[in-house]
Amino acid sequence: MSEKIDQWKNERIDVRPVTSYREMSTFIGVPWQVYANDPMWIPPLRLERRLHFSRFNPFLEHAEWQAWVAYKGNQPAGRISAQVDTLHRQRHGADTGHFGSLECINDATVFTELIRTAEMWLIERGTHHVSGPFNLSINQECGILVEGFDTPPVVMMPHSPRWYGPLLEQCNYQPAKDLLAYWVEVDFELPSVMHTLIQRFSKQIKLRTLRRDKFSEEMEILRDIFNDAWSENWGFVPFTQSEFAELGHSLRWLVPSEFIQIAEVKDVPVAFMAALPNLNEIFAKLNGNLFPLGWFRLIRQLKANAIRTARIPLMGVRKQFHHTPLGMALAFMVIDAPRQAGLARGIKEVEMSWILEDNKAMRSILESIGSKQYKRYRLYEKIL
Repeated sequence: MSEKIDQWKNERIDVRPVTSYREMSTFIGVPWQVYANDPMWIPPLRLERRLHFSRFNPFLEHAEWQAWVAYKGNQPAGRISAQVDTLHRQRHGADTGHFGSLECINDATVFTELIRTAEMWLIERGTHHVSGPFNLSINQECGILVEGFDTPPVVMMPHSPRWYGPLLEQCNYQPAKDLLAYWVEVDFELPSVMHTLIQRFSKQIKLRTLRRDKFSEEMEILRDIFNDAWSENWGFVPFTQSEFAELGHSLRWLVPSEFIQIAEVKDVPVAFMAALPNLNEIFAKLNGNLFPLGWFRLIRQLKANAIRTARIPLMGVRKQFHHTPLGMALAFMVIDAPRQAGLARGIKEVEMSWILEDNKAMRSILESIGSKQYKRYRLYEKIL
């Protein structure tokens, strides 16, 4: 056994660019090796990942990217991507670039070769300031898990081994920003301040659910609110129309209409919140495959309201209402309305993610309703 281990350690490392359909299959499959002994990891759907990393991803309308797989002894041992986003460069500097889709066995040499390969590609494209991981942008999965390894991720959130952070720091990356996930039981009691603000402003605010007969128009309303609400946050890159439409299309038949609440003031939409059933409860049993019976199991459990947890991935209150009592009331009301819908469908607990660590206003709201921070994700940066 020791001879095999020594041979593995001495195997040549080869980092190869992904240039074909078959190589992309290998790229997508790397996490199954990395997390083979991690009971908390939930396999993504291979079909969804295939579409995400394809030319049909609307992110690529304004970005360039490349993927690589690292081989050790002709066996896949890690992967990485590098991307240059023109929208990010317009807002944050023409010398910015990102790495992402990072997965690697616990091997510092393989890890370093992956990072070095991505950095060289970025340098060739004028990158001086690199940050990540982004899979593929800040509006998708991002960050490395650094706290909360003992619970599985919820839908559309990443999971990481414990060694990623230390290995990145060995490659001279520094923490750039921490993202937090909060957990709350849905049957929480409204705090008195929440009651007071809702009563004070309830006549000014009208809540409604998503109008499916005007789905495209509704997606544009939500996108406009989100882009306005988040425009001054760290690392913000606006959702494009096609990106948000694609997100809506992928979730349209999986999210009940009442899980999306829109608040209006004087008949103008100014705030919203979207809740998503935690599909990872189902995906955990599929090992990445929807066929032949995965679709049947997914639809059956959704119809039966069998999912017991959810995630709130999107929320926004227009900037003009930030730091005002009316803005607080809007936030409280769009939080409470999906909660009632979730209770009616058997949802017991919800993750609210992600929240910037320095977003003290939102953290205060979440903590006031009994939410507990239970996971921490970290973004890293480096000057090349």
